[in-house]
Amino acid sequence: MFMPGPKSRELYERAKKVLPAGISYAIRFFEPHPFYVAKAKGCRVWDVDGNEYTDYWVGHGALILGHNHPLMVKAVKEAVDKIGTHIGLAHEYEVKYAEQVVKMIPSAEMVRFTNSGTEANMYAVRLARAYTKRVKIGKFEGGWHGGYDALHVAVSYPFNEPESAGLTEGATKDTVVLPYNDLDGCRKIMKQHELACVVIEPVLGAGGCIPAEKEFLKGLRELCDETGTLLIFDEVITGFRLAPGGGQEYYGVIPDITVLGKALGGGGLPVGGICSRTEIMELLDHLKYPNKTERAFHGGTYTANPLVSYVGCTILKEFEKGYVYPHINRLGDKIRNGLEEIFQKYNLQIHVTGTGSMIGIHFTKKKPINAREANEGKDIELSKKYHAHLLNNHIVVIKPTLPHLFLCYAHTDDEVEEFLRVTEEFAKSIKK
Repeated sequence: MFMPGPKSRELYERAKKVLPAGISYAIRFFEPHPFYVAKAKGCRVWDVDGNEYTDYWVGHGALILGHNHPLMVKAVKEAVDKIGTHIGLAHEYEVKYAEQVVKMIPSAEMVRFTNSGTEANMYAVRLARAYTKRVKIGKFEGGWHGGYDALHVAVSYPFNEPESAGLTEGATKDTVVLPYNDLDGCRKIMKQHELACVVIEPVLGAGGCIPAEKEFLKGLRELCDETGTLLIFDEVITGFRLAPGGGQEYYGVIPDITVLGKALGGGGLPVGGICSRTEIMELLDHLKYPNKTERAFHGGTYTANPLVSYVGCTILKEFEKGYVYPHINRLGDKIRNGLEEIFQKYNLQIHVTGTGSMIGIHFTKKKPINAREANEGKDIELSKKYHAHLLNNHIVVIKPTLPHLFLCYAHTDDEVEEFLRVTEEFAKSIKK
């Protein structure tokens, strides 16, 4: 078991008195309790006890350049100096920010910003319903789209149970669950329902970093066209991570609506966004549709605040240069191939998924192609032991029951080779 230092233990005891479970998000907990970060830089974090860790979680995958990149730090200081953190009125930086998103994302002709990926998914579904004048929506097993009630369905295994207390039947009854990477299954279900939209992650994130098969995505695009259903890509994770234009550029499949978050903020600032072609986005236009019953509402106190707009636009321009992707994608290939070789060498039933800079590690009998296969027959105890082994060797991934990780530009071959070395030590210990 991993044992954090005494200062982390002291903080956890304090935290339990004021934070449920002592944390702010369940995914950040691991037994016996978390360590507490005091400093972060590049691909490393330091805890309050002075221990240094190589970080493969990098802000839930948001920090493509790494922690506290100098360009991001400079942009934050410039934004505060030039205009401030929050105005609540229109400003030039939101215009530049929107122009940059439209320039980079293939499906985008117009954009609206939100404060999180959850909000963006919520508004995207509402927009799709307003455009199609349909009620039901489709989402996939294992797909995580934030805490919005209508999408908080079939996230974790088994997929037929409520995901949370407090969810009402009315909030989820119009959500139809679809099988990932199964076009025939999708066709059969979608023919039975008139769906306003289908929401999909081009690569399942929390579901295990499992990529959609390219032919599946192409077929889904055709199926949505055939049935008059809007295709929504939730690119909160894949947006600006797989390519400057996100998963849609990477796969060559263009959705009707794109949901963005995480890296959109440029370096850890809270943000989300929805973008689409003009005819869809104009349904948010209160000037074109003055009657509130004819338009889809969108708003928010902190939407497109100058801090996020200035920093986000600055970092998106850096992504646009393209030099980040050959580096992080090459390292992604190296770590996936290296892990597969180790697990095969020691004849372990452990498999690796992912694409680009996203990696999932599965303690299953076969390599999963969807979230159901990633959970059925999973060796949870072995997964937890591996997670603890990584932490004991000062390597951070999330989460104990389904280890998955992201690379950032600050990672190098040295860190990847260290990861593989530590993993091989684990594999040897298991065989013994």
